Amino acid sequence: MAKPFNGRRPQNLRRTLQQFGRYLGRHKVLLVLVGILAAMSAAANLLGTYMIKPIVNQITDTGSLSGLVAGVSIAAAIYAVGALSTFGYTQIMVQAAQKVLSDIRRDLFAHLQTLPLPFFDAQRKGNLMSLFTNDVDTLSDALNNSFAMLIQSFVQVAGTLILLFVLSWQLSLLVIVGYGAMFLYIRYSTKRSRQYFSQQQASLGELDAYIEEMVTGQKVVKVFNHEQANLDGFIRRNEKLRAAGTGAQTYAGTMVPAVVSIAYLNYAVITVVGGILVMLGRTDLGSLASYLVFVRQSSMPINQLTQQSNLLLAAMAGAERIFSAMNEKPEIDEGTVELVDLRPQGGSGWAWRDSAHPDAPLVPLRGDVRFEEVSFGYEPGQTILEDLNLYAKPGQKIAFVGSTGAGKTTITNLINRFYEVNKGRITYDGIDVRRIRKDDLRHSLGMVLQDTHLFTGTVADNIRFGKLDATQEEIEAAAKIANADSFIRRLPHGYETMITGDGANLSQGQRQLLAIARAAVADPPVLILDEATSSIDTRTEALIEKGMDRLMEGRTVFVIAHRLSTVRNANAIMVLEHGRIVERGSHEELLALHGEYYQLYNGMFELS
Repeated sequence: MAKPFNGRRPQNLRRTLQQFGRYLGRHKVLLVLVGILAAMSAAANLLGTYMIKPIVNQITDTGSLSGLVAGVSIAAAIYAVGALSTFGYTQIMVQAAQKVLSDIRRDLFAHLQTLPLPFFDAQRKGNLMSLFTNDVDTLSDALNNSFAMLIQSFVQVAGTLILLFVLSWQLSLLVIVGYGAMFLYIRYSTKRSRQYFSQQQASLGELDAYIEEMVTGQKVVKVFNHEQANLDGFIRRNEKLRAAGTGAQTYAGTMVPAVVSIAYLNYAVITVVGGILVMLGRTDLGSLASYLVFVRQSSMPINQLTQQSNLLLAAMAGAERIFSAMNEKPEIDEGTVELVDLRPQGGSGWAWRDSAHPDAPLVPLRGDVRFEEVSFGYEPGQTILEDLNLYAKPGQKIAFVGSTGAGKTTITNLINRFYEVNKGRITYDGIDVRRIRKDDLRHSLGMVLQDTHLFTGTVADNIRFGKLDATQEEIEAAAKIANADSFIRRLPHGYETMITGDGANLSQGQRQLLAIARAAVADPPVLILDEATSSIDTRTEALIEKGMDRLMEGRTVFVIAHRLSTVRNANAIMVLEHGRIVERGSHEELLALHGEYYQLYNGMFELS
């Protein structure tokens, strides 16, 4: 099972950079153009500063006004090219950065869709949301602010060093000493702050997850008066984020002042030494003037590098979390059997076809489901189902009853291949479900869950989720089957009424009816009802019985129910306890046994 993302120190920064580099490579033309323009901007700044030497020497040596005007004009032209280059790369970088981020978000979302349910069982929703918001935002800041700046700063540092040696190699030795001190401190500070930046991103994701849970569960919070307890939990997580952020910024925040201090000290020493060299005739005044401006400017690209390092550290911590999710193994699907529609070829219904053996005869889709010696557990060493045997013939209604935790819902999860069995096998029309492609398998199944989930959109859109190409007539027919049509038409805009907040503007029973209509519009041969009527009152339940009977007609149906009144007409009722079927039979047969079912039924009867 996947482990939740944590704040450990980056384990493989090289791999993170390689993966990020592959995304940059998709837009290399734009990024190369950004690099060229950034280099031109830096070069223009260097050449403009170098022009101080001939301009000063022209004044001191000849005093020619025309020479002064020519020198200043050349310098102005150089700076103009630099300004245009800066404008160009900033605009192109915006386009390139948004393309890269769009690719990352798309691939991240697409990959999450392929991950198995155990991955989501181990993650908090807010933590996953943080990948798309906080972590992608840090990458956005790094791309927009750091990519071109790194190139520009590198060119300026390298170019400054070269020109310093050209102007005076003796003074440049002092500059090298200052540069060395700067880089040693930057390396030390970066190493110390990297771990804190990783912890900061993880703590931010944890805080987002907590906020999301508490906002979603406000009704429960208020019912149990847990406002103060929740505030205490928030304070603990907020303090953890504060500590990580403080640790990261403590070291990162000292880099710029340290570099500036070293640069000032270096500048003062070089000014004194340079003045002595001019007085001794070892260099000219123009060279010293230009040299001192270069020395003064030399700290600027280093300051820029140190400032960007904070963004880069946070970005790499965020990128590692993103790529960790993208490196999770997708749901394994080695199935070769696919579902084919026979109607376009003049046939009727659907059939199974093995793409690995195209000459093999088609197997009609009938809805025959069998469990053979199936054992399963969500965690190693914790068995939920043990040596389970059962069958459901086409058109039969099979009901599962039992206490909470007996394994009822687990059975339906295995039919869908949300999880893989540890032992034994499940067959569908005589085919091992592991040989059936998951998309095709789930396309043949309809499922109504106990916890309904509605999406932001119209009522019609939510029903259409069961069949994306369903017509309005099919949607309304499905709603009538579920007996949802009458309440839908009483809504302000009928089928076009907007649903928001997971159906907060509807009652729980109405939401459940829409979920049943969603399954009805899919028209599946096998139907799974997991407490489908648990949130519907007895009066509403009576109203939809006929509709449910129409929905279940001719289909293989698996029903999980606590209300035993909903399973009395099942062909077979399975009573589960501790992952085993302890009783099976019809309603009358099980009552005659005076066993577990008898006790459950009488208990429910007394409560009603």
